[in-house]
Amino acid sequence: MEVTKIINATRVFKIGQMETHALRGVNLTINSGEFTALVGPSGSGKTTLLQLIGLLDQPTTGSVFINGRDVTKFNRNQRADLRRGTIGFIFQFFALIPTLTAYENIEMPLLLNGMGAVERKTRVNEMLAAVGLTDRAHHRPDQLSGGQQQRVAVARALSINPTFVLADEPTANLDTENGRQVMDIMKKLNKETGVTFVFATHDPRVIGYAERVVTLEDGMIVGQA
Repeated sequence: MEVTKIINATRVFKIGQMETHALRGVNLTINSGEFTALVGPSGSGKTTLLQLIGLLDQPTTGSVFINGRDVTKFNRNQRADLRRGTIGFIFQFFALIPTLTAYENIEMPLLLNGMGAVERKTRVNEMLAAVGLTDRAHHRPDQLSGGQQQRVAVARALSINPTFVLADEPTANLDTENGRQVMDIMKKLNKETGVTFVFATHDPRVIGYAERVVTLEDGMIVGQA
């Protein structure tokens, strides 16, 4: 079953009279349960494509479907509601709230979604255990290593039981061992929960984890394997 489908999408950025074509007629279908890597050199369109899939941006032309619905027809509030309950995000720079503990960072999207206190506590503790950080629950980001921070980010992304998770260069700021641990956890959760993962990377070590590799160059998909 497809979770997202991009149809003939373009994305053009205009600065004055200058135009930058970040995506050029992209067609892509991501199916439920996939563990897919978007690869390509800097400027190839990987991050822009992730932003379209994640409803953080809209195509200049073309369509984006999420769970069978054409989200390019949604207004800003509808996109935000769908994003909040459907999509988990993992960012290169962790994007944790510095004043909150690991527990509270994972709990934040559950609060925003209106989950009750008892259910929240159960879910946060489940996610802390899943990423091996139960003993770091009450540590703030500045008290955690980079690898631990990214594991918190993975737990936060999965806490809402998303349809899919998007990760932009998830290991770029990690050393080899921490990067391996984060990818092992993502792969394990993908297999255990069936959540779809789509991640952008140029790291060969990360690409090796992918079940499917989509290659972009100059805003176009030039290969899939």
